[in-house]
Amino acid sequence: MKPLQITPETAMKLSEKINLPIEQIMHMPQHILIQKLMELEKDQKK
Repeated sequence: MKPLQITPETAMKLSEKINLPIEQIMHMPQHILIQKLMELEKDQKK
């Protein structure tokens, strides 16, 4: 599996938001990352 095609700055922001190490985010499957971001958005709306 190839790393996500995102910039290092984006990876840093994502790691802060979902509390995961940058290395884990870069190698995470895209669909799982999107799912985590959707869960985060739902939590913020509550």
